[in-house]
Amino acid sequence: MERLDGGSAVPPDYRGGIVALGNFDGFHRGHQAVVGRAIDRAREQGRPAIVATFDPHPVRYFKPDAPPFRLTTLDQRQRLFGEAGADAMLVFTFDARLAKLSAREFAEHLVGPLGAAGVVTGEDFTFGRGREGDVAMLRALGETLGFTAEAVAPVGDGAAVVSSSRIRTLLQQGHPREAAQLLTRPFAIRGVVEPGAKLGRELGYPTANLRLHSYLRPKYGIYAVRGMLPDGRIVDGAANLGIRPSIDPPTELLEPYFFDFSGDLYGRTIEVELIEYLRGEEKFDDLDALKRQMEIDCDRARAVLSTR
Repeated sequence: MERLDGGSAVPPDYRGGIVALGNFDGFHRGHQAVVGRAIDRAREQGRPAIVATFDPHPVRYFKPDAPPFRLTTLDQRQRLFGEAGADAMLVFTFDARLAKLSAREFAEHLVGPLGAAGVVTGEDFTFGRGREGDVAMLRALGETLGFTAEAVAPVGDGAAVVSSSRIRTLLQQGHPREAAQLLTRPFAIRGVVEPGAKLGRELGYPTANLRLHSYLRPKYGIYAVRGMLPDGRIVDGAANLGIRPSIDPPTELLEPYFFDFSGDLYGRTIEVELIEYLRGEEKFDDLDALKRQMEIDCDRARAVLSTR
C-alpha cells in the first residue's frame, strides 16, 4: 500500500480517486464506517480508494504542549487502511501553510493536485482556516468544483457514539478490553526495543523495553499483553507500563515479558497489545518481594490470555 504526500500532486494512477477524509486516529468502528463507504464507492465506480489523514494531528499543531494522546502511529494506520482494502494512504502535513488555507482553498487542493473525484467524511468533519468548513459547505464546494461529497453518520454501540476521545478515556481508566470493543482490536503500542538496566533478566523475567513517545498514556500498571514479533510470531506475556517505582531512577516505559520466549529483540520493531489491566504499579521493599509479585502477575496474565 503506497503512502502519498498530501502536499504534492498525486501520481496519475491515483487521480480520480474516492478519498476518505479525516484524522482516523485509532481507526475505530466509526472511522471504519467512513473508510468502508469510500472503498465501496471506489469499487462501484472503478476508481482508486484513498484514505487521507493528518500528521501531526491538528491538536498537536495548535496545542504543542498537550499531553501525548495518539492511539496509532502513521505506520499502524497505513497497515490498518490497507487491511481494510484501501489502495493508498494520503498524509497531509499539518503545518502553518495548511492551517492558513481557507475551506475553499483546501477543497481546490483536493480536486487540483490530488485529483479527487469524490470525498467521504464523518458528519462532524470540519476543515479550513478556523474550522470554517463543515459537511454542508463541502457538498456545496463539491457541486461548484466538480467532486461528490458524502457524510457518514456516527456509529454507536448502544451506550454512546464511538469516538477516539471515549477510547482514550477508557484506556486512561484501565479498561483496555472495553476500548478494544470500540477499536475492534486491542490497543497496541509499536516501537523499537531498547536496551535497559537488565534487572528483569537478573530476576528471571527479561523484558523488551519500549518508549511510549507520542502514544496516549494508558493507566499505569501491570497488563496481560500479546506481542507481535518481527518474524510474525505472536507471543503472550505480562508487562509493566509506567515508571517502575521500585527501580531508581524512575523511567517511563512499556516493559513486556514474553512467556516461553528466548532471543534478542534489541533494535527490532515489535507491537504490543494491551489485553487486560491486572493491577496498579507498586513500590516494593526489596527485589525478592518484587520477584514474588511478578510470578503472581504472570500467572494471572496466563489465565487471562488462555481465554482470549
